[in-house]
Amino acid sequence: MGKYDDIINLPHKQSTRRSHMSLYDRAAQFSPFAALTGHDAAIKETARLTDKKVELDEGSKERLNMRLQLILENLISTPEVTITYFMPDERKTGGAYVEAVGIVKKVDEYEQIVIMRDGRKIPIDDIINIEGALFRHLD
Repeated sequence: MGKYDDIINLPHKQSTRRSHMSLYDRAAQFSPFAALTGHDAAIKETARLTDKKVELDEGSKERLNMRLQLILENLISTPEVTITYFMPDERKTGGAYVEAVGIVKKVDEYEQIVIMRDGRKIPIDDIINIEGALFRHLD
């Protein structure tokens, strides 16, 4: 006679106070465990590259000021321009250079921002280049 022969054929006892656990919940007990939650995301964030902001020389600043002045003088004709500017990264040092293509709605000299027709606000100090048909005679 075996060690458990006396209980092997007895019915499985169900608790009257607790409901039976589903197979899905039972299987979840054995799912992989991530001891370092968020570690992979932190490594990816650290590896993500950012650019440093370029400081313009006086000649480049003067060129940009002339182009902004030309935009101000021609706001009524709504010329399309491409503005390349530095966008700081929200999570780490540095940022990225992005281009905004569109029509300038306003140049706010007091706030030092360029407001595009689509609502984007670009700080003048972050602009490194402005291109467009309006400037062809300058180049």
